[in-house]
Amino acid sequence: MTRIAKYAIPAMILGLVLAVSFALLSATSKGGRSDPVAKLATGTLSKLDVSDRGRAISGATFEGPDGESMTLADFGGKVTLVNFWATWCGPCEREMPSLAALEREKGSEKFQVIAISVDAAEDKDYARERLGELTSGVLDFYFAPPENWDIVYESGTKGFPTTVIYDANGKEIARLAGEANWNSYEAAALIDAITD
Repeated sequence: MTRIAKYAIPAMILGLVLAVSFALLSATSKGGRSDPVAKLATGTLSKLDVSDRGRAISGATFEGPDGESMTLADFGGKVTLVNFWATWCGPCEREMPSLAALEREKGSEKFQVIAISVDAAEDKDYARERLGELTSGVLDFYFAPPENWDIVYESGTKGFPTTVIYDANGKEIARLAGEANWNSYEAAALIDAITD
């Protein structure tokens, strides 16, 4: 056996051990089972990510239902599920009825669903109308057009749809990038767990 071959096998084993260790650490930070909320990341919520837990809520402004400027801090005192969506985003539209169902079932003085449209300014009226159609009027219309995407960037949103859940003190609990079924047992269990 050559000198190089003698050390190659242990080096490969060490590399494999390090790779597996890194993968396990990454899994824990993205929703590993050591976090009580991550334990609820099952089924349709399997992509739930708790790695930014504790991140402060954005102070950026967006338009409220009456067109007035507001911030996410205006929802303080409630667990708030914030969904960033657009009418040009198929997965966004597909999940919107399930978000409305979650608001109907779990909306209370302790929990609220907020859907913020990121459509272009010229599509604002269409987005408002479409939200009404998709949610049967259950969700109010909030708006952050591309020229006012500070709320999007400061919330760590990298694509649409993205859903971020904040606690009553404005700290991030978890997030989910992509489409999910919020009208599910898993979603109801998650909301029950974080509002109790």
